[in-house]
Amino acid sequence: MTALRQRMLEDMRIRNLSGETQVSYINHVARFARYFRQSPERLGPEDVRTYQLHLINDRQLAPTSVAGAVAALRFLYQITLKRDWPLDAIAAPKRRDTLPVVLSPEEVVQFLSSIGDLKHRVILTICYAAGLRLSEALHLQIGDVDSRRMVLHVARGKGNRDRYVMLSPTLLSQLRAWWRAARPTA
Repeated sequence: MTALRQRMLEDMRIRNLSGETQVSYINHVARFARYFRQSPERLGPEDVRTYQLHLINDRQLAPTSVAGAVAALRFLYQITLKRDWPLDAIAAPKRRDTLPVVLSPEEVVQFLSSIGDLKHRVILTICYAAGLRLSEALHLQIGDVDSRRMVLHVARGKGNRDRYVMLSPTLLSQLRAWWRAARPTA
């Protein structure tokens, strides 16, 4: 492992970036270095611009993918290498804001009822009804359901943050039905 990579990993740990973010940043910087066949320490803002154009024109990456590379390179040059470049030296691409597809209540019921396995149906119902990510729903524990206050405790969600979300009576009854069906009989 190079000293630069080690330093960048330490800087990311100090800032408590998630493991996924750390892996992503290291991979982006490694691809940047491979593209120029030299250490990023020897490269400057014009090289970053050239690389961005390569990602957009040659690799035809989506703006969100280019933005990931930009974030990694900004971190490398501003935090790890402490380069005193202007903030716009590494410009981020503008992302298109698109509206999500919103299903009608009938479409939601039809979709969820088409899932045969009760456990899978309940997991997707939790995601939809409480607005959880799949990983958050999969990590829920029994103690995270507070039926008295009608909330779910989401521990270590995105950004490693805890939060509470509303628990509807319908979702609570489905969770209880799944619990009765899934728990081992004594």
